[in-house]
Amino acid sequence: MELQQLTVLLVEDSPMFRVMLRDMLQQMGVKNVVEQPNGKAAMEYLQTGALKPDLVCLDLTLPDVSGYDVCEHIRRTPAIAHIPVLMVSARNLPEDKAYAEEAGANGYLGKPFTPEELEKRVRQVLKAAAARGSA
Repeated sequence: MELQQLTVLLVEDSPMFRVMLRDMLQQMGVKNVVEQPNGKAAMEYLQTGALKPDLVCLDLTLPDVSGYDVCEHIRRTPAIAHIPVLMVSARNLPEDKAYAEEAGANGYLGKPFTPEELEKRVRQVLKAAAARGSA
């Protein structure tokens, strides 16, 4: 899948980090980045948004609903359950990664990270999701 064709839902409560992540995604070639500041807004967008994302970049610690809960919501909702989820978090303990996996995340990226690390992880998650979809 070409990154230019992607729609990425970016769920991040920190405006500064949201802008930084959006800029990194756009520098990778992603043309369509939809930003949401919290879990509730993200879930509403997923239910009603005209553009279904090809990838969700999801912060773990959100002010209202945790990233784990948003990810579980995505996995429980048949119309969007196939969408790959990349958790992005400053929490880098092994149990955080394990919980993210249990919630259904396809990948995990610990903050801080470089644009190269983000692109590598995004490509890995999309490639794995595409392989699952064609299996």
